[in-house]
Amino acid sequence: MRILYAIQGTGNGHLTRALDILPALQKRGEVDIVVSGSQVDLSLPYPVKYRLKGLGFVFGKNGGVDFYRTFVKANSRAFYKETCQLPVNEYDLVISDFEPVTAWACMRAKKHCVGLSNQVAVLNQNVPKPKETDHMGKFILKNYAPTTAQYGFHFDRFDDTIFTPIIRKQVRELEVSNQGHYTVYLPAHDDHKIINKLSRFKSVEWQVFSKHNKQPFRHENISVQPIHNDAFLQSMASSAGVLCAAGFGTPSEVLYLQKKLLVVPMKNQYEQVCNAAALKHMGVATIKSLKKKHLPKIHEWLVHGEPIRVHYPDETDAIVARIVQENI
Repeated sequence: MRILYAIQGTGNGHLTRALDILPALQKRGEVDIVVSGSQVDLSLPYPVKYRLKGLGFVFGKNGGVDFYRTFVKANSRAFYKETCQLPVNEYDLVISDFEPVTAWACMRAKKHCVGLSNQVAVLNQNVPKPKETDHMGKFILKNYAPTTAQYGFHFDRFDDTIFTPIIRKQVRELEVSNQGHYTVYLPAHDDHKIINKLSRFKSVEWQVFSKHNKQPFRHENISVQPIHNDAFLQSMASSAGVLCAAGFGTPSEVLYLQKKLLVVPMKNQYEQVCNAAALKHMGVATIKSLKKKHLPKIHEWLVHGEPIRVHYPDETDAIVARIVQENI
């Protein structure tokens, strides 16, 4: 069996999930990999057959997506050309982890395409939603990478087609402790804005991991260093808690490690607002931004926050087996 597995390259969660999904797929056939987008801090230890430009988002420094830079980098003609050239009809099974070129190539070719991502789960009617619906955000999420079958990952099993997060082996094997510091990963925020807000909590040791700085530095009780996978995981595993965006990969790993969690959804990212709503439903602390008016909530979390109990078993092989059985 020939399988095409396509991965969204904006953010790291899609690639970390792929590290577990790919071996399970390779048990069942010959797998070719598509990766589109470029804002990642991890490399994939597998050969990538198709590395495409796609339609990636660019993180800004004001808490959300930088739409100007995203628009400047976008090239609709190149995207259309990629959808025409990708030979999806040569494969028995096509799976897209929110990867748009493959999804639209299948749409053009009237080819069955399986969606397997957190974004698929967010759109499910049984998943907790924010009080206010962002209709444009929902439209983009629904049409960015359209598929003909949907299986999702979320923080809880809200539906029969939704699975709990895939926690990579490297995280499952971490030695967990509490050395008192707090780990911070807010890739869409400027480092100095983070420092300005967090330095007000002078008794707290903050370890900030940055997408915007190549050299480590320290300001009072805050250390800032570039993203490095091993250093970040060690910081998280030995922390008292984690402050991060409301993506899917990092919050899932924080919950698995039984650390208290505070999330700040990126602006103009509907799936992150939905993720925050689901986490809030589970009892996780959430704030809308790092504005001054939300600082008391950070203080409340530091003093009274508690980890949320979750059960995330290793079911990757069973998930892949089900998808193959139901879509071949």
